[in-house]
Amino acid sequence: MTPKPAPTAVVVDDERLMREQIVGRLKEAWPELVVVGEAANGREAIATVQSLEPDVVFLDINMPEMDGLKTAQALGGRAHIVFVTAYDQYAIQAFEHGAVDYLLKPVDPERVAITCRRLRERLEQKPAPMDALLAELSQRLGGGSLGAPAYLRWVQASVGPNIRMIPTGEILFFRAEDKYTRVQTESYEALIRKPIKELIEELDPKEFWQIHRSTVVRVEAIAQVSRSLSGKQIVHLKGSDEKLEVSRSFNHLFKQM
Repeated sequence: MTPKPAPTAVVVDDERLMREQIVGRLKEAWPELVVVGEAANGREAIATVQSLEPDVVFLDINMPEMDGLKTAQALGGRAHIVFVTAYDQYAIQAFEHGAVDYLLKPVDPERVAITCRRLRERLEQKPAPMDALLAELSQRLGGGSLGAPAYLRWVQASVGPNIRMIPTGEILFFRAEDKYTRVQTESYEALIRKPIKELIEELDPKEFWQIHRSTVVRVEAIAQVSRSLSGKQIVHLKGSDEKLEVSRSFNHLFKQM
């Protein structure tokens, strides 16, 4: 009898360190699974899946240009999909249909083990049709019947050679620096590649304010706003000596009530 071939997977995430973390978790939970390829965006994912024909695709939802939902739609049921997401219950409710599974960032080893166990059972079946599920996910992530969009709760950032999942409630501010965006907390700083222009669209506007073309600050981290000798507004932060300049176009945010 010919032995069954080992199951195969492709991991898709725009952050290299997150891909490495997922691959590591999969090796621990399902040693027989062979990760045959990785991709950093939706277009790469489609080409990789078409070329390698994996059994499973671990697919980040939140990617620039072509997100995970559009990528899954384009894949057209070629593989079993596991979405990887930083969103919480708004998106997760849609996964309860069972057509696909999900992993919530930061990726928990026990949750990976559960997902792998479910995948072993599903590999005996064809990938489920996803049109209805994708429509519901799109609605939930964009607001839809819930009345409010699901904003980021975690930011995946590089701290030296390591990846760290930073709760948005711990972040003081974001600042664009060269090719990266600096993520500052009270105790450390980290770097992400996502530009401020994209980041501001994913953050809750009640929690984060853009005060400069290159700076976004968490509102609850603001201690006070003063004026410099030149008349510019300066934001002072709780738990930090850093002072952030407010550009003229955002002065209206701090008008005296």
